[in-house]
Amino acid sequence: MSDDGIVMRIHKVRMEFVVAACDAELVGRDLPVGDAGRTVRISSQFYGERRVSREEVLWALERATIANLLGERVLRLAEEGGFVAAGGAGTLGGVPHAEIFSVTR
Repeated sequence: MSDDGIVMRIHKVRMEFVVAACDAELVGRDLPVGDAGRTVRISSQFYGERRVSREEVLWALERATIANLLGERVLRLAEEGGFVAAGGAGTLGGVPHAEIFSVTR
């Protein structure tokens, strides 16, 4: 398996298939949030520690009902796969970030 520098964890919560993926070097970092000096820790408990291939991330995103993506590499992959529109990501502490929700009736 190739090392594309992305870690991922899949959480199954009730009927949800939640994909959390981020650029590997972000795990363990504290990112600033807002102007009050607050930070958010990028945790391995949420994003995982296991490095995954591009193909595995795309496989998971195809099945996700919710996705939380953080980092330049994982957002570029999500754009290439058609899951996030070009320019459709925001930032979290200056790092590209997107959340994807699947809504069905």
